[in-house]
Amino acid sequence: MFKRDLLIISSLILAALLFAACTSAAPPTAAPAPGGAAEESGAAATQPATAESQAAPASGPREGGTIIVGLQAEPTTLDAPQLSDYNTARAAMGMYDSLTRFKDESTEIEPGLAESWDISDDGLVYTLHLRQGVKFHDGADFNAEAVKFNIERQIVPDHPAAESGEFPYAEFTWGMLDKVEVVDDATVKLTLKERFAPFLNHLAMHPAAMVSPAAINQHGKDISNHPVGTGPFKFVSWTPGVEVVLEKNPDYWRGAPHVDRVIYRPIIEDQSRLTELESGGVNFIVNIPPDDLARLKEDARLTTVEQPGMHAWWVAFNQSRPPFNDSKVRQAVNYAVNKKAIVDNLLKGTGTLAINPLPPVVWSYTDQIQTYDYDPEKAKQLLTEAGYPDGFTCNFWVPESGSGMQQPVAMGTAIQADLKAVGIDCQIEQFEWGTYLDKVIVPPDKAEYDMFEMSWIGDNGDPDNHLYILLSGDQWPPNGYNMGFYKNDKVDALLREARTTLDKAKRTELYQEAQKLIAEDPPWLLVDHEAQIVVMDKKIKDFKLHPTGPFRFENVWIEE
Repeated sequence: MFKRDLLIISSLILAALLFAACTSAAPPTAAPAPGGAAEESGAAATQPATAESQAAPASGPREGGTIIVGLQAEPTTLDAPQLSDYNTARAAMGMYDSLTRFKDESTEIEPGLAESWDISDDGLVYTLHLRQGVKFHDGADFNAEAVKFNIERQIVPDHPAAESGEFPYAEFTWGMLDKVEVVDDATVKLTLKERFAPFLNHLAMHPAAMVSPAAINQHGKDISNHPVGTGPFKFVSWTPGVEVVLEKNPDYWRGAPHVDRVIYRPIIEDQSRLTELESGGVNFIVNIPPDDLARLKEDARLTTVEQPGMHAWWVAFNQSRPPFNDSKVRQAVNYAVNKKAIVDNLLKGTGTLAINPLPPVVWSYTDQIQTYDYDPEKAKQLLTEAGYPDGFTCNFWVPESGSGMQQPVAMGTAIQADLKAVGIDCQIEQFEWGTYLDKVIVPPDKAEYDMFEMSWIGDNGDPDNHLYILLSGDQWPPNGYNMGFYKNDKVDALLREARTTLDKAKRTELYQEAQKLIAEDPPWLLVDHEAQIVVMDKKIKDFKLHPTGPFRFENVWIEE
């Protein structure tokens, strides 16, 4: 009892100190008022943010202050190559730089830790010229040996640091790589096994984020709790279930950030996150409750920023066993669920109806494919043809919350009711996000689910990053994220050819043919493409969303 009271007192003192440090950024506590990118380089198209102008005064941005972000779920790691969800990426990636970099508000490539590069005529050898004078947060030099160490740590089984983590993106990111060679301290040569069109985009992804080799050697498997990068923010602390605290890197090679600290707080319940914003406990939130969005947009104390996202939300089927190994059953589920009602009545403008695993903002998207309008009678007919005239029972896994998962419990409940109406009786089981990922990213022999909810936000703006990693037969876990074990030989052939073809027009043709085949043989119950939306205190200035999801706070400042 005494210990509990002491903890409460300590928490109140800490809260008071935080409030004092963040007063300039927190919204007032009064009740609210009622109420893409360039086509070249395969960039994702975006729309201008729907926020008031955040131009800096003539005197320039103000220094100092703290941004406190209300996240939707607890991060699962802070080691960049081990990331597997963008909620975690939002908390972690401010500490890191990758070899190449996506431009602001775009997936067009620009120099990162590699300040330039040469590509051989046959498209197999990439010679990276590294930025000199850059140091990791622990004072160690960034150089070619660090690049070799970071890449080989993920893909060489007997590498000294191979056991320092699990790298779910390693095969997808580096599977085409034959060897890494150090030419000199500032030059590294990457040789591919075959031509790979999106390779420079891959060098901007989180597996290409550089982590201090010295820190990895020191901490081993505990590196996630001691992350050391070269990025604009440095690690301070991670209190699981409470917060991740980062502070500005005054020596950042691109220039020191304006704000002193960024704090990420996991607040799983949507209304709790909203309450924290309106009471001043946080000053920046994600995953806005759809019922509250219109009111928040009218609140003069707040700024709303939104753009179409590289996002898809679906229910996956375990196709390694009956009944979902039958395409007719998967088609029946698509006809049975009133997807438009979910988008209109539950998501209320925060997402758009999906017909295609590829989001409309990603180049090569086509809507000239088979679609599945709500038709319960058609669903029953297909179930009968598949040998299930009376339907069947199944389990249906749903996360409590999670990256890009929108309203997972409410959406799952609506889907369950629609399936029940055609004879498919699915029992919902709920899991915490980190546990959920561990249970669904597994090979077929360990998959205990029949159906489960999932979402994906593109990492690099290339169709390969949606269609190949999620639906290729080469990408069943542990090699990738084809978690429903979809396998279509014709689709596989198209996706393999597209990723090794350098001509963009030809790649577009291949991807559109793949999209048509996927729609006819549906791997998922697709529901929607979520818009990226954040709401923040209006005193936070110059924030811009990025199509890939992680937040860039290095140029953001807080008005007095």
